[in-house]
Amino acid sequence: MMREYKRLIPGLGCREGKAVSLKNRLQIGLEPDSKGRITELCRHYSDNGADELLIIDCSENDSDHELTIGTLKEIAREVDTPIITGGRVKRLEDVKKYLYAGASAVFLNVSIDENVDLMKEASSRFGSEKIYAYLPDLNYLKNVEEYTQLGASKIILDAVEFDGADGTKMETQLEVLSDVEAPLLIIAGKSASAFVSDHSLTSLLQLPNMAGIILNELPPEGCMGMKQALKAEGIPVDTFETSIQWSQFKLNSDGLIPVIVQDYKTNEVLMMAYMNEEAFEKTLATGTMTYFSRSRQKLWLKGETSGHFQYVKSLTLDCDNDTILAKVHQIGAACHTGSRSCFFQTLAAKEYKETNPLKVFEDEYAVIQDRKENPKEGSYTNYLFDKGIDKILKKVGEEATEIIIAAKNPDPEEIKYEIADFLYHVMVLMVEKGVTWEEITKEVANR
Repeated sequence: MMREYKRLIPGLGCREGKAVSLKNRLQIGLEPDSKGRITELCRHYSDNGADELLIIDCSENDSDHELTIGTLKEIAREVDTPIITGGRVKRLEDVKKYLYAGASAVFLNVSIDENVDLMKEASSRFGSEKIYAYLPDLNYLKNVEEYTQLGASKIILDAVEFDGADGTKMETQLEVLSDVEAPLLIIAGKSASAFVSDHSLTSLLQLPNMAGIILNELPPEGCMGMKQALKAEGIPVDTFETSIQWSQFKLNSDGLIPVIVQDYKTNEVLMMAYMNEEAFEKTLATGTMTYFSRSRQKLWLKGETSGHFQYVKSLTLDCDNDTILAKVHQIGAACHTGSRSCFFQTLAAKEYKETNPLKVFEDEYAVIQDRKENPKEGSYTNYLFDKGIDKILKKVGEEATEIIIAAKNPDPEEIKYEIADFLYHVMVLMVEKGVTWEEITKEVANR
């Protein structure tokens, strides 16, 4: 059984494609030419320990709303962290748009009667785990039972101020919240640093029904430092824990262990370095790869000078306990030469047929995309693009029918051929509509 962790969730508003502070709904420290900055913030929080992201759609008109949907799609492509969103829901179609943009859950604002009326239909259509109720203040807590019966799986409570200096007030507020019979997420009125310093964050997360805290002002290092402080106080948070102690590792003559580093998505080997015990413990604590530099004889935070950080996805020990395999999210190039991987000098090679399924599909997709961008006379692919979307859809439908017919044939060779033909035409459709295999595989993984 998986352990239930208390979740730390950075919160941002989005208006005109830019980040907005949840505390005062004002644009935060962004220059006019900083388009995409909200995506960078979300990527930073995701890489540095965020369990989820809350993005409130603060758009004030339909065109800005559509821009926000596009921004959400961009964020969902860039981060692995689940996204909760909402803020401009008028009908069921709006919920679908948020989910199709990449959100894992959508909140409905209960201060809007139409949103409450929509809750049951939305939870029935998309699943209750994808529908949350958003409460603008404490006064709506009395109706939580109604919202959960309508299908809301979690309650987001906004703008609750906790005064750590006033013990009576704090105690009263905690008592009110502890009576709520639903998982709670609170949008904090305090900055993260204030929460940590006065221990009110710990008090909140000790409540059994408190699923997590949504923070609007985070320290530059993200959530990992806060998690370590909470872990020290006995709060269950999701951090990196080693299943095998350093004393059980087999080290080389210098007291070091080699680390092979791979891209977590493609499995591309990026580099090899070494760790001592301090570097290993630092990596676990921060979630960022830290090594021991043999030439400089000191710890080396990968990316400290270049900005090419490596964020840990997993650490695995080999069968002899003498080598670590690290799967990471690599920012920029892994090699000091500027190459993505340190392993780029071919010594010897033999031609072979690539059989990695995703690599095969990506290579074929790239060929089709190249045909669209650089038409080739006599190309069947270009013929399809020239005829347009209706012809492409007709061929996809025909090939799907061919699969059904082939499936009635006892010979498996025929169905393999037809599926391959179908997938080719689907890829033509994907290129035509601008959909990538990365987006498809991410969507499948989210289900």
